[in-house]
Amino acid sequence: MTSNVRQDSMFHTPLLALNAVALDTETTGLDSRKARVLQIGAVRISEGAVRAAERYETLVNPGQPIPKSSIAIHGITDEAVASAPSFAAQLEPMEAFIARSVVIGHSLAYDFAVLQSEYAFAKRPWPAFHGLDVRDLARVVAPTLADYGLERLCEWLGVKIEGRHTAIGDALAAANVFVALIPLLRERNIRALGEAQAACRAISEDIAVKAGSTPVMLPAAPSETQSLARIDSYPYRHRVRDVMTAPPVFVAPETTVREAVDILLQKRVSSVFLKTSEGQVGIVTERDVLRAVAEDKLDGPLSAIMKAPLQTVAKDAFIYRAIGRMERLGFRHLGVRGDKGEIVGAVTPRNLLRHRAMAAIILGDAIDTAPTPAALSKAWANLPLMASSLIAEEVDARLISEVISSELCIMTRRAAELALERMRSEGGGNPPVAYCVMVLGSAARGESQLAADQDNAIVYAEGEENGAADKYFQTMASHMSAILHESGIPNCKGGVMAKNRAWRKSVADWRVTIDGWVRRHRPEDLLNVDIFFDAVSVHGDAALGNDVWNYAYEAGSAARDFQNLLIEMTRQSETAFTMFGGFKLNGEGRIDLKKYGLMPIFASARVLSIRHDVRARSTPDRLNGALEKGVGSAETVREILNAHRVILRAVIEQQLIDADAGAPLSTFVETARLDRQRRQELKQALQTVAEATGLIAEGRL
Repeated sequence: MTSNVRQDSMFHTPLLALNAVALDTETTGLDSRKARVLQIGAVRISEGAVRAAERYETLVNPGQPIPKSSIAIHGITDEAVASAPSFAAQLEPMEAFIARSVVIGHSLAYDFAVLQSEYAFAKRPWPAFHGLDVRDLARVVAPTLADYGLERLCEWLGVKIEGRHTAIGDALAAANVFVALIPLLRERNIRALGEAQAACRAISEDIAVKAGSTPVMLPAAPSETQSLARIDSYPYRHRVRDVMTAPPVFVAPETTVREAVDILLQKRVSSVFLKTSEGQVGIVTERDVLRAVAEDKLDGPLSAIMKAPLQTVAKDAFIYRAIGRMERLGFRHLGVRGDKGEIVGAVTPRNLLRHRAMAAIILGDAIDTAPTPAALSKAWANLPLMASSLIAEEVDARLISEVISSELCIMTRRAAELALERMRSEGGGNPPVAYCVMVLGSAARGESQLAADQDNAIVYAEGEENGAADKYFQTMASHMSAILHESGIPNCKGGVMAKNRAWRKSVADWRVTIDGWVRRHRPEDLLNVDIFFDAVSVHGDAALGNDVWNYAYEAGSAARDFQNLLIEMTRQSETAFTMFGGFKLNGEGRIDLKKYGLMPIFASARVLSIRHDVRARSTPDRLNGALEKGVGSAETVREILNAHRVILRAVIEQQLIDADAGAPLSTFVETARLDRQRRQELKQALQTVAEATGLIAEGRL
């Protein structure tokens, strides 16, 4: 069954990562139906910054006298434009400068209307640019301002305005106003182009209703549908461990090239690994060996031709990450890291021959190498397009959630690395002790959807509350959280972030905290300990995070009273149906699939994993682990996991539709948009939720 999810990328682009051009025109009059263009000014905006040196400006000969009333405003005379090009003559360089950028302006509907008239006069098709009006955006974030004129907005936002009533001067002012509005819009959860356009439409309609007039709207821009509906989903459905060559072949650094030729032939591998006495790991490939043979270096040591440091990828990474890294680095071989950082295999293009469409990898290595929050934001914006492409390929929604979760974890890791760079640049130095950044909740379970927020913690080796180490990591975590928030992953509403002391502790303090959670049995403790069982190490010394996570399982699996309370809370989940068997809908005709579907399933699986000490994070692994210990039947677990898949797909599809419409993302799904078969599937899935809570019912543990 095909999905009705649209695959537009531009609408999902964060404002911070927008490629935009601020534009302004000076004209012969105020009536857009009759006015002719006299001057065009445009300046580029990229990665949240105004590129003042990248500009386009020109005078335009209107082919008619300029009214004195207009000259009094902008000072452009007939003599000034006498030798200027006509609008048609400058049209191509203007379009080349704007290209596919979003156009920013103040009172932009007027400029677009005049430009449309000029295009018609020149007998050229109107390109229908995407547009954002800073006047409307300002109304969204500051609805009580008395005046939204360009000068007033500049004064309010502290923007210096020069060259007023010149096209380039007003374009620069509009550009700087837009950049200043981005963080204010972010605080209102308006982050992407689609959300900003929807907010502008809503404010225009509201103003028109109050004035009893027709709303002034920017012309609608055409959809920019990407070609990823045919994406090869293989690298998103499989992990590096599925295709790597293992075990790795290690040789001594003094091994000669002559000996390496025999090893490559005997082992039927295309590379060998070396570890020097200093502990550095390198690689020698068959190409390196052939080059050494050609240079008559057969008796030379491999250490002289090895490449180091070794470039690696995690064994649990999706294949598209290995492809992206190879593409970026131009390498043909990568080492594969195990859970403890050890080399467990190798991956080469030969391993990846099932995937040939390298250009379809839209995430790849972009997050790993992003140098700024704006670059992170731009990479993160590819997720909806990736998800919609995989939905179109009928890929299991649980796998799509795993990909989203993987990227969220890597976003957190990269934000931590950038936070450390900020610390060092500001004189904060290096971390005083070993530490680990952990991601908690749905991302750790591999079950995130597109409406993700921050859930993270820090474990550090030793140190007291408010001590030197704690203060260092508080600052680092604050930077990390700010980078994530700026990049498109908002702050956790519940405060589950390492910048808050409750989620930033030493190993010893975490153990004491976990003991308190397990013993005291307060509702808030249950909420906290629940989320900590869903934790994965993403940056730093993973052993520290794993130590605390394992301790939580040891304490939880040994405390029967604690388990009973978790069981009781989980069994209190509400039914998804009304008295007459219909879906429980809110006032907008939507059902909360987290409350009625996802939460009972993952909470039940978590309780089972604690009770039976199943050291796993994902819901499928927890349920299958409990099954191996005699809980439930294979058929019941299969039905629950199928329900989990159906519910996740419904949520992700709805979020993609809402993202296209610029609407807030949530776990509420509009059931009316589902066809009869999909509604029946969802109803069956929600009925199966009772099976999950039934697994933890009294007498079945």
